[in-house]
Amino acid sequence: MGADLSYVNEILDHGGVYTDSGEVSDPYKIFSEYGSNVVRLRLFHTPRWTAELYDGDKMYHDIEDLRLGIQRAVDNNMQVLLDFHYSDNWADPSTQVPPQAWQGLEPDVLGDSIYNYTFNTLKKLEDAGLMPAYVQVGNEINPGFVLPHGDRWNKTSQFIDLINRAVNGVRDAAAGSSTPVKVLLHIAQPENAMAWLEGLADQGLADYDFIGLSYYYQWSDVPPDDLNLYLEELKSEYGKDILILETAYPWTLENADSYPNIIDVDELEPHYPATEAGQFKYLKKLVQEIMEGGGKGIFYWEPAWISADIKTQWGTGSAWDCNALFDFGGEVLQGMDYMTWDYGSVK
Repeated sequence: MGADLSYVNEILDHGGVYTDSGEVSDPYKIFSEYGSNVVRLRLFHTPRWTAELYDGDKMYHDIEDLRLGIQRAVDNNMQVLLDFHYSDNWADPSTQVPPQAWQGLEPDVLGDSIYNYTFNTLKKLEDAGLMPAYVQVGNEINPGFVLPHGDRWNKTSQFIDLINRAVNGVRDAAAGSSTPVKVLLHIAQPENAMAWLEGLADQGLADYDFIGLSYYYQWSDVPPDDLNLYLEELKSEYGKDILILETAYPWTLENADSYPNIIDVDELEPHYPATEAGQFKYLKKLVQEIMEGGGKGIFYWEPAWISADIKTQWGTGSAWDCNALFDFGGEVLQGMDYMTWDYGSVK
């Protein structure tokens, strides 16, 4: 039962307040008490733009922000999944831009840079007693990563070499650690996974432990009732454990601020209205489908991204407040209970 809390440190620095039953509380503590056992945290290479948004020097989603997030998770008895973006900014199916420090590098040198960056980051964390239990090498790498060299479809052998350099960096850094580290590949939307993985093992991409999937109602063609079938097929074909690494569902159609929400009302599931009860029902259904498909876990993406005085390139506040597991006042919603629900009784 995982939660991506990558924005939380920034939210706390800029006026965000979280409450449970009306009492102000540490959000990491809240998630631990409500059943979350893994915190997912993203890492950008050199995200200077995050400091520039505040006209200051403090960056977010860099190594120091990551250390703070891991420490807060560990202090609240949760493991950590580290999400390497291999970019200075967001990496996803539409954007996979190498960090500025790697711009113009030839493939061999780029491979060395990927390995060294991965290895050195994890060694720093290990030396601080903060080695994550899970590491994903790239974020939603449907087109590949560090493009154009790491192109999954047009430069497949080169892509495999580069992603293997990342995996080797994880394996070598974890070799002397007391924390067993699992490696994940991350693909957006379940319907894309079979084609994406086809043939890669035969060409040398096999040393990973989990297939991670994003599953969002508004961007996937797979209805909730069929999710288990996709997971079963992936697990049978590739023999890997499966995680839903990102998902979310709205609890309201309203907006807490002037930052437009990311929500597609036309794509809402008919049996799951955008209400507090509807969100809770949807999440329970999703967990049941994952379990029936042989999956090992679920991560809610940014369930704590409440409205505060935080800034992105597109607005101030939250574009996700309607999808959070807190109401507009920062109070825990009913949906948070999906992590401790008795799934033996869900139909």
